[in-house]
Amino acid sequence: MSKTDFTSPRAAARAFTPRLSELVEHPLYSSVWSDPDLSPRDRSLITIASLIALGHTDELPAHLLRGMQNGLSKTELAAAITHLAFYAGFPAAISASACANATFSQDAA
Repeated sequence: MSKTDFTSPRAAARAFTPRLSELVEHPLYSSVWSDPDLSPRDRSLITIASLIALGHTDELPAHLLRGMQNGLSKTELAAAITHLAFYAGFPAAISASACANATFSQDAA
């Protein structure tokens, strides 16, 4: 098994299936994320909420950090996770909260 430490599942996908990554990332970044109808901050919040609601926490750390870069605060992220508990379920919110805590603990180290 490789000892490469990938920071997100997307990094591992790039290494194993570069063509898939190219097909996903080209329209995603050149069209979806650059569309001026939503701010990067709002796009990050929507993406984070979607990942939490769907239980896709593998990519959540990268998006939490990107959300902070795009203007979200830790307080807003915590409030979003709390709000999602009532719409996506408590297990999803608890998992997201643990993921956020681990992500921001590592980020502070």
